Amino acid sequence: MRRLPLIPVFVALGAATAGLLLLSLLLGSADFTPATVWQALTDPAPTLARDIVLELRLPRALTAFAVGGLLGLAGALLQVLLRNPLADPYVLGVSGGASVGALLAMLVAGSALAMQAGAFAGALATIVLVFALAQRDLSRLDTTARLDSAPRLLLTGVMLAALWSAVITLLLMLAPEARLRGMLFWLAGDLGGSDAGAWPLAVLAALLLLSWPLARELNVLLRGAATAQALGVSVVRLRRVIYALASLATAVAVTTGGAIGFVGLVVPHALRLVIGNDQRVLLPACALAGGALLLLADTLARTLVAPQQLPVGVITALLGVPTFIVLLLRRGGHR
Repeated sequence: MRRLPLIPVFVALGAATAGLLLLSLLLGSADFTPATVWQALTDPAPTLARDIVLELRLPRALTAFAVGGLLGLAGALLQVLLRNPLADPYVLGVSGGASVGALLAMLVAGSALAMQAGAFAGALATIVLVFALAQRDLSRLDTTARLDSAPRLLLTGVMLAALWSAVITLLLMLAPEARLRGMLFWLAGDLGGSDAGAWPLAVLAALLLLSWPLARELNVLLRGAATAQALGVSVVRLRRVIYALASLATAVAVTTGGAIGFVGLVVPHALRLVIGNDQRVLLPACALAGGALLLLADTLARTLVAPQQLPVGVITALLGVPTFIVLLLRRGGHR
């Protein structure tokens, strides 16, 4: 398939992100005009529109962009690490661990701060556990083996995800009805209580700056561990760094917005069809496109049945499933 020029692609992604950010400020239970939004952003005089835009919509929009960017970046990194195009940020069980931690915090404390702390603790515990269980395989470079470390790492994550899924089911069955709706909303992905867009954006920028210099080595690693080692890449170190960066991105995304699916799976696939598989270009593009996609999904979640709000994870699934099927069909047609 013919690749599109890179500069127009990034210009289009930037323009789409800016347009969706503006749209998220305009639309909601109370719709505003662009002039009203501009006045709210520039005029320090206190008004209802200014409070809504600056205190509610802008922080949530920035959080949505940051979470989507983190998921897109994590998906691209894990698909290189596992050498599996079906890998997504949740394949190693980080989302399940975060969900268990968040649900336990909801049952015990119920505050938003406790929920986020519980989610991050659960995600961190899963990251450490998966790394400990797969440490020997991540550290081994057997160029004569028919299988490398990726299948063992993948299986470890899948088994932990199944364990966390069982624990989540148990917690939902034991939860009082007063807490059940909030727990289900969080599990479906919820940005309704997200008002701290600054630190997820800072984490996204930091992880992108840390991962982009590794892009050349990632391109070589795609050819196989033995080839990469022969060409001078420190495969063991690179695997560990990729795992750490992708896991941290996933942990921050899940802690901030809940278990939002399909962004980290669909975005890298779609962009590979458009710009190819050069990680120097793909990594920043996935961060930008992931943020734009979640901005769109969050705006739809807030406006489709306003004043009620839908879980943003439901919207990403409704958008992601048909998109992924189309991508698979197109890929099959070009073989």
